[in-house]
Amino acid sequence: MVNAAQGKPKLLDQLRAAIRVRHYSIRTEEVYVQWVKRYIYFHGKRHPGKLNAEHVSAFLSHLAVERKVAASTQNQALCALVFLYRHVLEKELGQFEGMVFAKRRRKLPEVFSRDEVERVLSNLSGVSWLMAALMYGAGLRLMECVRLRVADLDFSNRRLIVRDGKGGKDRITMLPR
Repeated sequence: MVNAAQGKPKLLDQLRAAIRVRHYSIRTEEVYVQWVKRYIYFHGKRHPGKLNAEHVSAFLSHLAVERKVAASTQNQALCALVFLYRHVLEKELGQFEGMVFAKRRRKLPEVFSRDEVERVLSNLSGVSWLMAALMYGAGLRLMECVRLRVADLDFSNRRLIVRDGKGGKDRITMLPR
């Protein structure tokens, strides 16, 4: 949408365009747009161009203290706002004074036992079963599995080619039985 007064696209449209020009994933685009919306609403629908690092710091502190978000969630919000200011508003934020950072919890990853995997897979069928089995057996992320093509499967060497995975990288992994 274009703002009639200035003949410029609206802020969120500018944000989407800046993300697409840099070939970020569609998921990143969706998440960044949501964080910018939350930031704008947090500050009473004021335009981010009229706000500064103190406002960003207040929003991020609110996420950590009031909303009790995980450190990775707070960091995601920070990345979205830095992207907005740097690439859309063309304004550097500088230092974040007095910001409260969410604490990172150290926890070991949980891995299903074979029995647990079998129980999960036994409750699925068809395409859902195939996707879950491939994700577990080949270590695929959801979008890597969704984008998989028949041409990416090498049955003779029992391997699978993941194209344009996380970070836009290709990789080869094993094809599970």
